[in-house]
Amino acid sequence: MKTFRPGVVPTLVVLALLPLLVFLGFWQLGRGEQKRLLLDSYAERRAATPVALSQVQPADPAFRRVRLHGQFDTRHSLLLDNSTRDGKVGVELLQPFLDQASGQWVLLNRGWLPWPDRRTPPQFSTPAQALAINAWVYVAPGATFQLHADPANATWPRLITAVAPPALWAELGREGVAWQLRAESGPGTYRTDWPVVAMGPEKHLGYAVQWFAMALALLALYLYLGWHNAREKHHGSGHESTQHV
Repeated sequence: MKTFRPGVVPTLVVLALLPLLVFLGFWQLGRGEQKRLLLDSYAERRAATPVALSQVQPADPAFRRVRLHGQFDTRHSLLLDNSTRDGKVGVELLQPFLDQASGQWVLLNRGWLPWPDRRTPPQFSTPAQALAINAWVYVAPGATFQLHADPANATWPRLITAVAPPALWAELGREGVAWQLRAESGPGTYRTDWPVVAMGPEKHLGYAVQWFAMALALLALYLYLGWHNAREKHHGSGHESTQHV
């Protein structure tokens, strides 16, 4: 230990930061693996044949393709705010849709439409006739962060920042499924090219490499400082001994 003297403060800093940096690196690796599994599940289920709404298992509905036949509720439209495509601002249009086969309501996302001027409402139209639509179940990976709750009982169409189908069914007094369904491209849809995840597995891997690199750099600096201080101490002691002689 006489050849390694890093000092108390650097040691405390390393003890505090090094485990944190390593933890963050492994956390990013874990998040990347979760995203990879999510994308694999999405690809597998999106390639399957659409099933009736009644055949979707409530315990594991994510990305299941569904075959719907029914009509839109033209009076209650939701506009999901803070959505962009190709650098342009817009909203996602969601409307209640009554599936005649199951007798249940679903909240169907008809896609993204631009909203360049906030002084005028977004323009959209809703088919009045019965439609056959293929859609897939979207289950959010986590709770959406909101600075404030969306106002209840606002006028229609209603601007929202988070999708909550159960709250909508409770307000309208209807029986409906608890998930959002996203329509595939077809009649009555707008732009339907949603990203499955906001950040892909490769980005999480890149962040993990950065955290591990920072941990390695911190450890290397700590070792260098300890050996450098030890050499300075040794040289200083030798110089003082020569003076005394």
